[in-house]
Amino acid sequence: MNNIKNKFSIKDLENLSGIKAHTIRIWEKRYNLFNPNRTNTNIRYYSLDSLQKLLNISFLNSNGIKISKIAKLSSIEICDKVREISISSKNNNHIIDVFKLAMLNFDQALFIKTYNELISEYDFKTIFFSYFVPFLNEIGLLWQTNTITPSHEHFIVELIKQRILVNTEKSSKGIESSKSKETYVLFLPDNEIHELGLLFINYEILNKGHHTIYLGQSVPIESMISLMDFYSKITFISCFTIKPEANDIKKYLKEFNKKLLHNTSNELLICGRMTEVIPDSISNKVSTYKFSKEIIDTIESTPIYE
Repeated sequence: MNNIKNKFSIKDLENLSGIKAHTIRIWEKRYNLFNPNRTNTNIRYYSLDSLQKLLNISFLNSNGIKISKIAKLSSIEICDKVREISISSKNNNHIIDVFKLAMLNFDQALFIKTYNELISEYDFKTIFFSYFVPFLNEIGLLWQTNTITPSHEHFIVELIKQRILVNTEKSSKGIESSKSKETYVLFLPDNEIHELGLLFINYEILNKGHHTIYLGQSVPIESMISLMDFYSKITFISCFTIKPEANDIKKYLKEFNKKLLHNTSNELLICGRMTEVIPDSISNKVSTYKFSKEIIDTIESTPIYE
């Protein structure tokens, strides 16, 4: 329990809630909504309860309830009102805030409970793009501003990864009888470890009835050459998030093209942040996409042989 972060600066509250520190101070002084504590050196800090209350207040305020009216509600009434609005409007902001609290408190039970509520209403693809992707984007910003630690990020990413793997296993049933038009090989380049997007692409491809080979993180080009002895047409798929670095991408793709694409019917599809620095003229067998969803949409239109 010592790893739980339970003290937050006003800057932390701003980063986590999206409410400016100046506004938080006004709400605190004018409406007495928060009671910050002070360290021995007289530095103000806020509790986890204060953070949760602020997230709820922010949610209500963004849904049209004036702060003066919210201030008259008890903490229990605020929670009840949040629950009422979130159920009726299916607003994803509240769910993302709950995921934040689960992350900050290393609360696996809260994450699973919230996920189970979502999966009872939505398919997994909707949950991934409507809730997990926006949440992961916020995590990146929180990490950059030192609001959370790497432990927080790893904790929540692994929980999301587990949900993808569970759903992938369900989609994999009956894969032996798959007669897909082509084979999709999913991999990450050397020293690339950000695989959530790639895992989800793999899930979606399997879900559409195509054949996949998932190789995972940090795969050398040389190790994939042997695949060409087994498959006449391969669509390689990768996500370049931090690797290869900008100065190395052109060299990497030239080698990839030479060893795995040239004089074949193979192709390479890439998504991720580093695609922004890939030259358009690198190869007509290499296609780049900003988001994983764009790759999924492309594959969805690919026919399957029966």
